[in-house]
Amino acid sequence: MPNQDVFLVEGKRTPQVKSGFDLKDVSAPFMGVPLLRCLLDLNNIDEMSVDEVILGNTEAPPQYANVARVMALMAGLDSSVSAYTVHRNCASGMEAISQAFLKIKGMRSHIILAGGVENMSQMPLIYSKEMSELFIRVNKSKGLSEKIKALTQFRPPHLSPIIALEQGLTDPLCHLNMGQTAELLAREHNISREEQDTFANRSHSLALKASEGGVFVDEIVPILVGQKRDRLLRTDIGPRRNSTVDSLLKLKPHFEKKSGTVTVGNSCSVTDGGSLCLLASSDAVKKFKLDPMARVVDFSFTGLSPERMGMGPLSAIDQILNRNELKLDDIDLFEINEAFAAQVLCVLKGLEDEKLAKEYGLKKAWGKIPYEKLNVNGGGIALGHPVGSSGSRIVVTLSHELKRRKGRYGLASLCIGGGQGGALLIENLHS
Repeated sequence: MPNQDVFLVEGKRTPQVKSGFDLKDVSAPFMGVPLLRCLLDLNNIDEMSVDEVILGNTEAPPQYANVARVMALMAGLDSSVSAYTVHRNCASGMEAISQAFLKIKGMRSHIILAGGVENMSQMPLIYSKEMSELFIRVNKSKGLSEKIKALTQFRPPHLSPIIALEQGLTDPLCHLNMGQTAELLAREHNISREEQDTFANRSHSLALKASEGGVFVDEIVPILVGQKRDRLLRTDIGPRRNSTVDSLLKLKPHFEKKSGTVTVGNSCSVTDGGSLCLLASSDAVKKFKLDPMARVVDFSFTGLSPERMGMGPLSAIDQILNRNELKLDDIDLFEINEAFAAQVLCVLKGLEDEKLAKEYGLKKAWGKIPYEKLNVNGGGIALGHPVGSSGSRIVVTLSHELKRRKGRYGLASLCIGGGQGGALLIENLHS
């Protein structure tokens, strides 16, 4: 089958905002609308030239079951342009880009908008099974007396809500929530509390420095917020301004109260946000006279045990380096999503330690990733982790920073709830 190069023309994102704050009233599809319009308008691409829209999303809001389709139509795309939503937990946004890559590579499409959106503030509370069954019985009752009889079966505990977010972040097979999987890795690989808090403090410091220095201006599209959409939000809300290692060390363990080391300070925050990439074929680049930021080289998804899901990037990075005959030193910048400081530190240890690398199925250790190449503008601990978007957000941030630094190769990677790892390799075209 013939194939062609796939280009990342441009990537944009919304500000990332802690759950419950400025983006809480902006539903998932609306987060993508300004991103889509911005990408098309900046590159003078008409709506009818878009082949498809692919979005990652994990919440699946009941009123917007296919978020991508709703977003595409709200943004003014013609109804003939198809759109669909994908779900690969934390890597949903990267999955969207990967599917776009395959379609363009195989010459089935020329222009695709791919990324992810997530409003974690709007993840619902769910009625208990008992309360749901009571509603059904009342609904099926034919007369007033039958309805009253059904209602007498109500008990106050029936109103105890089930938190959808909490359930979504707990693995149904190993029965550990994501924080507990980070605790497991920290114990197994001797990652201390101080190491975690030092890494977390670095994330906050770098994110604030980047934000205040205008580094994120090129990648962020301001978005209207508030119930009346009467205020323009331009910057991230999440990084701790007065963060120090000492202040982080004072926080109590969150997931294992007595002996744990993982806290809210060295974990990613629950966050709202969206990100989107404009991907194009060689033919589309010529036709529309585009100036792509990067070439998408390859992607990789791998699996491992759910209770050690945080180590997913280790095997995904290994696979992508092997397949493209690259060394770790060939990569100029890395974006590894910071679900937890412990998890990223374990991945770094696995890349460097021969014994640990082999424990996770690698044939060799690749070496050390220097901190000056890793998450240089902070990561998920400071910026947050809107689950459906993070996989594409790290690609957006990576592409902009790689262009700014005139490096050649950039690698984005993340762990995936359920026991998987994802990685995506890009090559800067402005070096």
